[in-house]
Amino acid sequence: MKYPIREVNEILKKRALFTIPLSLVLIAVIVTSFFLINIKPAEGKIAQAQKLAEYTKPAVVRIVDYAVVGWQFNNANDPEVMAILDQLKYQSVVGGSGSGAIISSDGYIVTNAHVVEATQMKDEDIANAAFEQLVGIMADQFKVDFETAHQYMLTYTKYTEIKRVLKVVLPGGDVLDGEVKSYGAPINEGKDVAVLKIEGKNLPTLPLGNSDDIQNQDNIWVSGYPAAADSDLLSTDSSLVSSMNAGQISATSKKTEQGSPVIQINAAATHGNSGGPVINEQGEIIGLLTFRGDTVNGQEVQGFNFSVPVNTVKEFVNQAGVRDFKSETDKLFQDGLELYWGGYYKHALAKFEAVQRIYPNHSEIKQYIANSEKKMSSSKTLWSDYTTTFYIVDGVSGLLILVLLVFTFAFRPKSPAVAVAAPAAGSAAPVPPVPAPAPQPATLENTLADLNKDGKIDVQDILLALQEHQKKQKKDDDSGNGA
Repeated sequence: MKYPIREVNEILKKRALFTIPLSLVLIAVIVTSFFLINIKPAEGKIAQAQKLAEYTKPAVVRIVDYAVVGWQFNNANDPEVMAILDQLKYQSVVGGSGSGAIISSDGYIVTNAHVVEATQMKDEDIANAAFEQLVGIMADQFKVDFETAHQYMLTYTKYTEIKRVLKVVLPGGDVLDGEVKSYGAPINEGKDVAVLKIEGKNLPTLPLGNSDDIQNQDNIWVSGYPAAADSDLLSTDSSLVSSMNAGQISATSKKTEQGSPVIQINAAATHGNSGGPVINEQGEIIGLLTFRGDTVNGQEVQGFNFSVPVNTVKEFVNQAGVRDFKSETDKLFQDGLELYWGGYYKHALAKFEAVQRIYPNHSEIKQYIANSEKKMSSSKTLWSDYTTTFYIVDGVSGLLILVLLVFTFAFRPKSPAVAVAAPAAGSAAPVPPVPAPAPQPATLENTLADLNKDGKIDVQDILLALQEHQKKQKKDDDSGNGA
């Protein structure tokens, strides 16, 4: 069907009134979906220090290193000494404990050399150290001077065996055998760094930073297992929980007598902290705690502690051939923590459960799973989960917008063509068409009837009408003349 130009424009306007608002709504849908997809999970109001504590705890370990020396006493006429040896089971233990940090998912650990010194000593040196310890016990028991006890025990005592033990206690409770892979000797004999290896996979780790980037008064945290935090009043499980103390860097350019660089810090530390990581604000290791300042009047003075720079530690890490630093466990756990702190408990639970699947003995994971399950009902919505759905909706919306625009502007209703009537026989040459004039009264064609009775109004009807008109005009003229 053909329409006049005016009606065509009216039709287009009516279409636009429908399609353009609908297109704008669809565009708004697309924009909204992109906005929702790119919304980052809300961050919880958690202090940086608390975040660092949660990140680091699973990778900080307790190291127990000692040697057991067996004794034989050859004076059967001295039952008092034999009684004391019975209480000691004819054994002396040389060594101690310290801290360390896992730096690779396959079980490499950094600590101080003096933490694992006992198992690295020669048999003779271990025996001498154990003998000195035994002599001190005898001198105290019999109230004699050390030299007298030493001469007496040296006459009748000899060692029978030496057993070395190096254990690494993980925060989750596992106790594993450790092996020294590189060793730098204790402070003022070496650089006081050791790299250990335990068997494991997907272990939590701490990244190594760059000690060249540190500045005075940078915030730092010392993590480890200080002996002062151990107490008979605490549960057995408490011994598996590391402590973290905050402080700042006090000096960056000090050196030992041997010439090895050390970093001075003011964070509180004590026996057992040795080998523990010093962490910066990015959660990176920038040093290992190594020794404390001198005592004053026999008392430890806090705020004067020293650490081996991490760049020194890296020398021994490279010697040990450490390669696999990254751990999938860390990424999943930290992603889970961020979601948990932001209130996305459902999604945090999925991350924590993934951690449990690849590393079941993670020290923190069971508690976080339990807490996430309790809070599931108040979990926030994470719009990025619906990315696929949004993409489908956006695709359909874009297609609809295209269809609406084509419908509105491409498919225009047909307007009538301008026709020129054929001239009558014998009439003058055709006159060229002229532009359409302003609206005029109805034409003859619009007022004629079907004069030739052929069922339509066409040129024949127009000719008949003209003939009738001419006859009527002639009749009028004749009437006028007769008057």
